[in-house]
Amino acid sequence: MARPHVTIRRVAAANLAAAETSAVRQLLRAAFADDGEGFTDQDWEHTLGGTHFLLEEGRQLVSCASVVQREVQVDGRPLRTAYVEAVATRVDVQSRGHGTRLMRDVNEFICATYQLGALSTGSPGFYARLGWEPWLGSTVARTERGLLPTPDDDGGIMVLPTPSTPRLDRRATISCEWRPGDVW
Repeated sequence: MARPHVTIRRVAAANLAAAETSAVRQLLRAAFADDGEGFTDQDWEHTLGGTHFLLEEGRQLVSCASVVQREVQVDGRPLRTAYVEAVATRVDVQSRGHGTRLMRDVNEFICATYQLGALSTGSPGFYARLGWEPWLGSTVARTERGLLPTPDDDGGIMVLPTPSTPRLDRRATISCEWRPGDVW
């Protein structure tokens, strides 16, 4: 039996149809159900304002990711950064290459558009084989009161250099703007 056709669509968050939003949120809730607090409304808020990547097999959503622009700074130097959020594949179709295929498309988009890609993950091996590199320095959040160390995120941030990435010391301090929920 032939496998259904696989497609990847890029949709601006503002252009997601109600049915697409519902399908993406349902996939994310199921994928992160065993992840402590699950996929929260704040987590969803972090996916908005950028581009959603939707991988469909046949007409069924099976994998998704979101790329939003954030200003990440390395040693105080601002970089136009694509921050990857909400990467998930339906549990029943994992290990079929969908996540890899989706992230290759995400990587291509980031490399063509941004100075740097960044994400926070508990699955570094998956991203490392796709060209992502672990951040070796400390992590901090920029707040109104100054820099706030985020030691729980040390070792969990990965970056994707792009053709326009300036020379970076991956042992330097990396910062992001503070936001509610998961800062990184």
